[in-house]
Amino acid sequence: MEASVAVAKVPKYATPESGDTLEMIERPTGGLSFVLADGQSSGKPAKAVAGIVVRKAISLLADGVRDGAAARAASDHLYAQRGGKVLATLNILSIDCDTHSLVVTRNNPAPVILLHDRQVEALDGPADPVGGRRGIRPQIHQAPLRPGLAAVVFTDGLLHAGERSGRPFDLMARLHELAAGPLDPEAWADDLLARALDLDAGRPADDISILVAAILDHHEQDIRRLTVRMPF
Repeated sequence: MEASVAVAKVPKYATPESGDTLEMIERPTGGLSFVLADGQSSGKPAKAVAGIVVRKAISLLADGVRDGAAARAASDHLYAQRGGKVLATLNILSIDCDTHSLVVTRNNPAPVILLHDRQVEALDGPADPVGGRRGIRPQIHQAPLRPGLAAVVFTDGLLHAGERSGRPFDLMARLHELAAGPLDPEAWADDLLARALDLDAGRPADDISILVAAILDHHEQDIRRLTVRMPF
């Protein structure tokens, strides 16, 4: 098997810097973890808040700390730094080769979507943002790694796309359509972002970040690849 992961993100219209922050790290016991945070407010203040959360979570994951414990510590750290005055949403998505599982850790009212065998499941249990008080716990879901499994993680800008113009994004309907076709993380992420931008008339009302991870059959040599495109 192999993991294929793609990310597409865009800042709020007329805001030079996105408040969404994404980092990736190799897990010390094998696999990859992706940490996505969305800081309260927008622009540089939101970026600073998201950075506090992501850096703490990434440093703990690098030391082998479990995802749930890393999320709780990141929440407590933001609370200690900002006194509960600012919040952030946090998602950790891990492809854990030690437990052979996909681990989804949510401190985000927005759901994470799992797909397998053309079935679409929303992980949407109550989940508080981080930083508001001590002891905030995440929602955690694990699924065995198997070909055809996919997860879609996103910030709330995707959910709210089109609301300003009265054309809200029916995200679940589009994901059902995508699930009926080939599993292509890059194409899926680009498709979802393009549709959100269209609904917002090319002027996103909020930062939008979309991460799509999939487990595929492996037919090539054991070569790892990473491609990044960042306009500036």
